[in-house]
Formats: sequence, C-alpha cells, structure tokens
Amino acid sequence: QVQLVESGGGLVQAGGSLRLSCAASGRTFASYFMGWFRQAPGKEREFVAAISWNAGNTYYTGSVKGRFTISRDNAKNTVYLQMNSLKPGDTAVYYCAADPSKTTYYSYSDYRRYGYWGQGTQVTVSS
Repeated sequence: QVQLVESGGGLVQAGGSLRLSCAASGRTFASYFMGWFRQAPGKEREFVAAISWNAGNTYYTGSVKGRFTISRDNAKNTVYLQMNSLKPGDTAVYYCAADPSKTTYYSYSDYRRYGYWGQGTQVTVSS
C-alpha cells in the first residue's frame, strides 16, 4: 500500500510562486513513477507533470512548460512541483500520483497509469 500526502498549496497572486510537496510511504519509493495532476472546478482532471524513478526523464503539459519544475528526492520519499509565474488559470486542486508498477500500458499523462493518489492540495492564483 502506498500513501501520498501533498502539502504546500495556498493563495498566491499572479506571477508568484509555490512549491508543492508530496510525501510517500513505502520502502520502494525510489522505483515509483510519479505524477502531478490538477482539477479545476467543473473541469476534468488534467495531467501536469511526471518524473521517472531516477529523475532521468521529466514530462510536462504544454501550458506549464518553462514555468513548472518537477523533481524528487528519493532519500526523503518526496516529489516536488515548483510552480513559478503562476496564472489564474493554474487555480485547481493539485494531486500527487504514484505508479509503482514495473510495466504499464498507459502513457505518463494518462491518469489510469497511477494506482495511488493523494488527497489533493488547493492552489488558488488571484489576478
């Protein structure tokens, strides 16, 4: 069983920054493929970023490229999402997700790849 706990959300003005953290349980965290998704009111869940087990590969949705950075510290069982130049359109609940499987049929941006989810943290960007 994998437990994920997000933190770091809040209210920030447009142009500001936030860093989200996701602490994971499990002794094999270093082997997990990790992702961040978000969901705004009335909208579907949206892929934001993902990172491979050794951080050798990172992936972003187009709207956050150049503004957001995903990283991980396997010694701390934690994945981060640094968000800069925030826009009102980034307002959403942000979810951390883990894929501990060794093989998968799904793309890194497909929510079905991820078997474990955190409870979410609210990010609100005011204009």
